[in-house]
Parts: sequence; structure tokens; C-alpha cells
Amino acid sequence: MPALVIGPMLRYVDSASASIFVETEEPCEVTVEADGRPYKSPTFTVHGHHYAIVDITDLSQDATPYAVRLDGEEVWPLEGRPPSRIRLVPPEGPGRIAFGSCRTSAPHDTPHEIIHGYDMLRSLGCHLSQGDDELGPDLLLLLGDQVYADNPSPEMLKFIHARRDSEPKNEIADFEEYAELYRQAWTDPDIRWLLSTVPTAMIFDDHDLRDDWNTSMTWREQMAETSWWQRRVVAGLGAYWIYQHLGNLSPAERAEEPLLRALLDGGGDGADALDAFAARADADTSSNRWSYSRDLGHSRLIMIDTRCARQLTPGDRRMLDPLEWAWLEAEVAKPADRLIIGSSIPFLLPEGVHGVQNWNEALCDGAWGRPVARLSEKLRQAVDLEHWAAFRRSFEELSRMLIGLGKPVLILSGDVHYSYVSKARTGPVYQIVCSPIRNPLSRTLRWANVLTQFGVATLIGGLLARSAKLPKPPFRWRVIKGPWFQNAVAMLTFPGAEATWYDSTGDDIREVGSVKLE
Repeated sequence: MPALVIGPMLRYVDSASASIFVETEEPCEVTVEADGRPYKSPTFTVHGHHYAIVDITDLSQDATPYAVRLDGEEVWPLEGRPPSRIRLVPPEGPGRIAFGSCRTSAPHDTPHEIIHGYDMLRSLGCHLSQGDDELGPDLLLLLGDQVYADNPSPEMLKFIHARRDSEPKNEIADFEEYAELYRQAWTDPDIRWLLSTVPTAMIFDDHDLRDDWNTSMTWREQMAETSWWQRRVVAGLGAYWIYQHLGNLSPAERAEEPLLRALLDGGGDGADALDAFAARADADTSSNRWSYSRDLGHSRLIMIDTRCARQLTPGDRRMLDPLEWAWLEAEVAKPADRLIIGSSIPFLLPEGVHGVQNWNEALCDGAWGRPVARLSEKLRQAVDLEHWAAFRRSFEELSRMLIGLGKPVLILSGDVHYSYVSKARTGPVYQIVCSPIRNPLSRTLRWANVLTQFGVATLIGGLLARSAKLPKPPFRWRVIKGPWFQNAVAMLTFPGAEATWYDSTGDDIREVGSVKLE
């Protein structure tokens, strides 16, 4: 009898339809029973693993319970757990959106909780499974580093070392290891139940592939010289396409995916087709788009690929290449009362570190000569100077675009391992950061971040930027809340737009801070 490996995961949801993703042990027919009707899909196979994504359409009610059958045998819901329900997005838009980033998959025992803290996805799942739906989100946005391919858990390292003794010895190497990485990340019972009943939308950040992924052209050249990076990036992007990207798409968008059609129609193992697609996506950013958008009632959600779509040409660096930028301009121009932009890396950093990143980019491009450029590149990679501020031209262009809209813009981000809110001084543009879900900084690094990114650092960053003869940003902004350094998940509530952060006590979650927006 077939069994579930991962899932069911409730992924794309709108006001009348939903999509559910599963991985199964064997090829089979997957049936989701919802609203009194069966919805079916066969699995497709890549690298010996079997997947399906089932679309449920024309739903007549919200919070519809569902069951999953594999070849006619019911495998979900699990005994002792609340029923999983399909939560539709209300026509006026979601009332609550949860978000966060940066989650390691360490065990949930006391020794690992001392180091890694409580897992906020697990804590949220525990809280909601008790029947208190007051904080139940209509949508959960996972904004990067859903898995750490370059820093696996002890259990993942055991899996790797049992398979091979080759480079990279303590990192993910191929698709088989990525599949196990995702399995370990998403199959804790409380997390599994949470992901089965709360819709999720995702975008990658660097650790889904590797720290500093696409920081610069120099970084790409250095990685290309290794014996293992090409296999790793192909496996990472292929796994991301299956485990994260497919569920981001609407049924109509997914129907237009030629690779998915080929895998469903071709039979056999589609590993070669997936690998070729992933290799093209890495080499030619125009061959595929990872960014996507959704209408959420009065709001519009735009999730931006800030890693793979970069243009890294020295002297003309762009966060988004010309095709991706044109797509973003078109999406921003569409009618909406409010924009919610998902960017894995923050747009509005504390002003001091913004100035430092402007300065570093100019030096890397040769503003103070070649010897300084080489040292500046080492500094860029050593301390992660790779945010929007490190792509100054793109930052300035997006700044002018957003301020010119004259409507609220909420930019949701993670990456930096602390949480805060910044607001533009000249318009309703907010940067809202929630990081980490589970990967806290040490106390020493927390103090280092406070000292280097706040207070007098603002003055120093501005002086450095002016020393490189850089123009001032198009507008000023300031941090109006934070920073908080503990593991957290944030919740946006509408109408009225309020952001609230929660951490965990171990047995439950608690509020640690909030701010009214707009």
C-alpha cells in the first residue's frame, strides 16, 4: 500500500479553489476528498521520488475538511489530530497573514532547543491544534531559508555520511539529499498538521542553495571552480521547483508549465528533464521566472525572486535583470488598494548599514582602485553585504516607483536574524522583517548587530557613502519598532493593517511586540 512521505501540504488557495501537494513512497493515484467530491491526480517521478499536486475547484464553503487517499486507501487525516481544512481566502482578502524566514531543522529535544530555541512553526501548529483559531492565519508566507543546504542538522549529516565521503562533505550534494532535507524539515507531526491546514506561499533565499548565493560575479566564478557546485545548484533548483515553486502557482499557471506537462505525460523517471531545466534556470535567468503574484481581495501580493534573477555585471549590478524588472513594473501598476511585497532580503535596512553596503559596492566596482576592490569583495562575502542597498541602482529605482504610487506598501522580509519595522519618512512604505523562525543569533552577535546597525552606525554609514561620492537615497526612513532577536513568527491583521510578533514559551506562543501600520 502506498504511503505519504511528505504532506498533504495546502499550497495555493483563492476564494474558491485550492491545491494540495504530496510526496508518496510509490507511484499511485492521489485522491483528495473535499466538499463531498473526489479530486484526483496521478503522481509523477523524478530521481526515484514520486509527487502529485491535486487541484480542488469550485468549493462551496470555507474551512472544508478533507481526506487523502492513495490508490483508494485513506492515509489522511491522522488519528489523534484535528481534521485538516481548506481555508479559502475571503473575497475581500485575508484577515491574517503570518510570515517569517530562516528555519533550521534541528531536533526538538532540550539540548537542541538550548542552542536553536523553540521552532515557531511547531509552536504555532501546537497552538492552533488546541482549537483556538483566533490566531489562525488565512495565509502563511515563508520568505526564504526554508531549508539549510549548507548547514544540515545532525540527522541530515548522518544521512549524508552514510551515503558518501566526497565533497562537499558536510553539505547537500545532490537531489537525493535535498529530498531527505525537505522530508526532515516538514514531517514533524505538529508542523505537518500546520502545513496541511494553513495555505503557504514560499520564495527562496541563499541557504536554500548556499550562503551568499549570487552575491557577486566573483562569487559565481569562485563556485564554478569547485568540483561539486554545478551538481549542487542543479539539484537545489530542481528540488525547489518541486517542493516549493509548484505550489506557489495557481492551477491555471501550473497548467501552462511545460516541464510539469512533460513529467505527467512522459511516464518513467523525469530526472533528465528536471536537471536540464534547473541548469538552464541557473545559467540563463530569462529561461524561467521564480517570482509570482496573487490578487488578495483589496491587496496584491508580489513575491520577488531576489537571488536567481540578479544581474551581476560589475559596474551595472541589478537586483533584478531587465526582464524581471519589467515584470515587476507591470505587477506594481495593476489595480490594488495596497501592495504586499515579499522580498527575502530587506529593502529598507537600518540607514547605517545601508550606507555601508552602498560604499562597499562602489569600492568593489573600483572607486578606490583595484587593490581596494579585491579587499572589498572579501569584505562583501565575509559579512553578507548583499541586500538591496548593495545593488544601489535597483534600490533607487524601486524607491522612486513605490513612493510614487501614493498607496500603502508593506514589504515583508527576513534573512537578517532579527525583527524590526522601518517606515519611509515621505510616504506609506513600510519594511516589516521577521527573522528567524528558528535560527537565533548568539548574544555576542546580537550586540554586534545593535552596535553596527543602529545608533552611531547611521552617521558612519552616511560618511562612508559620501566618501565614495555616492548620491543620497531618494528618501529617508527610520526604524520605528525593534529590533527583536528571538525566534518569532509575525502576523499581519486586516483591515487596519497591524503587525504583531510572537515567540514561544515552549508550551504556547505569546506576543512580544506590535505596531499599527498605514
